[in-house]
Amino acid sequence: MSILETIIEIPMEHEQNVYGQFDSYLKKIERVLHVTMVSRDGSLKIVGPEQAVRRAKSVLNNLVELSKRGNSIAEQNVDYALSLCLEEADGKILEIDKDIICLTAGGKPVKPKTVGQKQYVDAIRKKMIVFGIGPAGTGKTYLAMAMAIQAFKNGEVGKIILTRPAIEAGEKLGFLPGDLQSKIDPYLRPLYDALYQIMGADSYLHNAEKGLIEVAPLAYMRGRTLDNAYIILDEAQNTTPAQMKMFLTRIGFGSKVIVTGDKTQKDLPGGMASGLDVAMRVLGKIEDIAFCTLTNRDVVRHPLVQKIVQAYDDYEKKEEAAEKKRTPRLKRGMQKPQFRR
Repeated sequence: MSILETIIEIPMEHEQNVYGQFDSYLKKIERVLHVTMVSRDGSLKIVGPEQAVRRAKSVLNNLVELSKRGNSIAEQNVDYALSLCLEEADGKILEIDKDIICLTAGGKPVKPKTVGQKQYVDAIRKKMIVFGIGPAGTGKTYLAMAMAIQAFKNGEVGKIILTRPAIEAGEKLGFLPGDLQSKIDPYLRPLYDALYQIMGADSYLHNAEKGLIEVAPLAYMRGRTLDNAYIILDEAQNTTPAQMKMFLTRIGFGSKVIVTGDKTQKDLPGGMASGLDVAMRVLGKIEDIAFCTLTNRDVVRHPLVQKIVQAYDDYEKKEEAAEKKRTPRLKRGMQKPQFRR
């Protein structure tokens, strides 16, 4: 195995962003790719096997380019750049970064950060109804909200409607105090948080007073026809099949619908069937309906969240496999004994 040594130039103003605190990002690249890196006076020397050095150089060049575009490099960016590099798809990270959906109230660009998120955003642009399915932290709802707000600002739709089923997540909350709006607001808080961050509180309140932005429980959708609107159903795994059918049949002309959910976090009582699961089986072959599945690789929260999601996935697969092995034994044990005459 030939050992290669190469030197790349890292602009001084981007060093801290690309290297991470106490060179933590460099150390991670060294561990993953099995190279050695030494930084001195704006130059970075990389030593190691030829292929590993080539990959390390590509990852660092991509991180520098992201930094030049004004991105604050996070550990998630480094992890994803490394994973794409190992798949020989390292150029995709810069292609994804070009897709700016909108700017938040604070001027921060909202854009997809993974290949899965880019496919999700592209599907929203092309299809009338899109199902975004994946674990927590994959940006399903946030990206959908950004697309809705941008379409509203561009005059593509006249109204934004955000809804989710009001269901207790495994705990009894009892009778909440206050009027009806005060009772349902806790269930809808994640939607308000995203609205405030992307649109700004003043802009949201101004449009909400006019009735142009509506945040409501799913039950309020019954009997309505929603024309010229951007409609987002969040937490769809907690809908019943009847609720999902009711919601999807509200759609009128000029509307676009995004349904988001995480199949692993159902809070329905008594093993009740999920409307999201049924919809995936029933609507899979209908044109102009897209199903986008995001995975733990698309998690853009703290890197620990990605590990937690993966750990639960592995655990549930083992439990499912063990259950399948137990079932035949139980059936054999339940068979009636055969008596000889």
